Amino acid sequence: MDSSMDSTRSVRRTKEEKKLLRRQIKASHTLLKHEGISTASHPTKHLVVSNGGLGNGVSRESLLEVLKEGGTVESLLTPPAKPYAFVTYSSTEAGQNAYTLLNGRALQCHDQSVTLYFSYVEKVDSDLSVSCALPPGLSVLEDFVSPEEELQLLQAVDWTPRTADVTVQKALKHRRVKHYGYEFRYDNNNIDKDKPLPGGLPVECDALLQRCLADGHISVLPDQLTVNQYQSGQGIPPHVDTHSAFEDPILSLSLGAKTVMDFKHPDGRSVAVVLPERSLLVMKGKSRYLWTHGITPRKFDVVPVSEVEGSGVMTSDLSNLTLKRRGTRTSLTFRKIRHIPCNCAYPSVCDSQLLSSPPTVPVAEGDACRLEEQYVHQVYEEISSHFSSTRHSPWPHVRDFLLSLPPGSILADIGCGNGKYLGINPEVISVGCDRSANLVQICVERGYEAFVSDALSVPLRSGSCDACISIAVIHHFSTQERRQAAVRELVRLLKVGGRALIYVWAMEQEYNKQKSKYLKEGTAGASVERSNELKTEENMFNQQEEHGRKMSSDMKCTEEQNVTRPRIHIHTNRTAFLSQDLLVPWHLKCNVDKNKGAGSESTNGPLENTSQGPVFHRYYHVFQQGELEEMCCCGVTGVKVLRSYHDQGNWCVELEKTHGNSS
Repeated sequence: MDSSMDSTRSVRRTKEEKKLLRRQIKASHTLLKHEGISTASHPTKHLVVSNGGLGNGVSRESLLEVLKEGGTVESLLTPPAKPYAFVTYSSTEAGQNAYTLLNGRALQCHDQSVTLYFSYVEKVDSDLSVSCALPPGLSVLEDFVSPEEELQLLQAVDWTPRTADVTVQKALKHRRVKHYGYEFRYDNNNIDKDKPLPGGLPVECDALLQRCLADGHISVLPDQLTVNQYQSGQGIPPHVDTHSAFEDPILSLSLGAKTVMDFKHPDGRSVAVVLPERSLLVMKGKSRYLWTHGITPRKFDVVPVSEVEGSGVMTSDLSNLTLKRRGTRTSLTFRKIRHIPCNCAYPSVCDSQLLSSPPTVPVAEGDACRLEEQYVHQVYEEISSHFSSTRHSPWPHVRDFLLSLPPGSILADIGCGNGKYLGINPEVISVGCDRSANLVQICVERGYEAFVSDALSVPLRSGSCDACISIAVIHHFSTQERRQAAVRELVRLLKVGGRALIYVWAMEQEYNKQKSKYLKEGTAGASVERSNELKTEENMFNQQEEHGRKMSSDMKCTEEQNVTRPRIHIHTNRTAFLSQDLLVPWHLKCNVDKNKGAGSESTNGPLENTSQGPVFHRYYHVFQQGELEEMCCCGVTGVKVLRSYHDQGNWCVELEKTHGNSS
């Protein structure tokens, strides 16, 4: 009798709960498929709450009020932008009670209603914290102005349109804006430096700017002010303030309400920064030049619960996040107009340094010769003294190779640069050659035997050398045929049984979980660049090409080839490579004594330099793993590979000439 009654009751409950059960299962499958969260089939004290996340518009306070009905809550984690939350109760019994009581509960939050679905999980991952490191050069100074100063500054901005106004006022799609000093033109993302607005900046800003000057946030007073007013739900797209228009740093004062500004690195890293009311944002260096910043259009922001712990910088503590409705925020952005081209260290995102007509990867021999003349030969002639000052420490494996040569051996260093390898082994007869006359002159002044020569045609007798080295040379040739020809020329010079050592720059700057010195020396870290930077560079190239896309006549064959052949991208120094063919910037440091070093030597790239010398671009073809060995084995006869290895971001091979002259 009791069993029959239980069965009837069970059937009745199943009819009532069937829809809820289906949705519970669907929610669990969604968590597994899209978030990798596995749910448990047995009761635990840990539960995941589907539809109860900040990404669903559910505030921490509203959710916690419901969860407490199930029992004592030990912790509540609310990942930002996620449609779920994790709750841990004091016991498994309390978790089971909440599961039974609250599943399917409708929660009214702000202007919407959501239905909560609960699932058990074995544990809550302790690695759910989000990174909160600020971009380099970024600082947020809280309470920089008083409430009285805030009111005075807001009243100074008169939004009433006037025909004889000394400012430029516009109503944009996502905000309204007003300019002082100079108008920022959104059609070309720049300013007209020859047309200052009358009146300058409001006098109400004087005290604020003098305080910034005294505190060292700026070294000169700004002469341009942009005032943006954002209603709830409005924002501004991600962007970098135009390099050619404004100096470094940039200041932004938040008035009226707090907001969250999103910063993003070209490699995809992102940081959400809370800008409290009356705070001053200072963007310097990388945060100004490289990271984009923007405000997502929305009515609620994810912010720290605690005003003391969380304001200013986005917290990584997921137990301290909630939603806050946006108010009307007015930002005052102060900038200094730039009157000379920008010479920052980030050419891939700098409109002053991007080439107006970027070259394409050459196919024909003539195109390759002209490309190398412009982006290799001429560049090394210009940078020879500075380049030499950074090339003074021999690489250990190259030194070992040279010291292994028997006394009396004849060594040819093809592409000898400043001759740093010519004196390593005094027991051998060393001679060097280089395409740069200026670098050869440095060798001669140091007492070495050297002459000017192209690496494809060295005026030495065939079979005259016991050993040859080609260190960081062949990657400057822009076609496969010319790179193979350079190897064949090395082999031609060797006697039978002679050895050659070749180093080329590697695509793989991180190998066997070890980062190269080139990446380690980067002040921005050695993070792997992703396609975002390529897209940024492409967009800037396209903007420039709208005004003139034709390539120079000496750098193209046909218009059809220009359309189909890939362009050579500008690389950002001290980052991983995005493509094999690229232009690497060299920031020239002027007045360098060519006979003295300039600190520790960098591998292939220039040392960090803050001088205002010009920027040159060198062409490189970086080699993928196995490419150098294959080129030596398949494209060159009469030679065998003795060994190959990866050395500090370079692919290296040691060859032995086995017979005859290579053809």
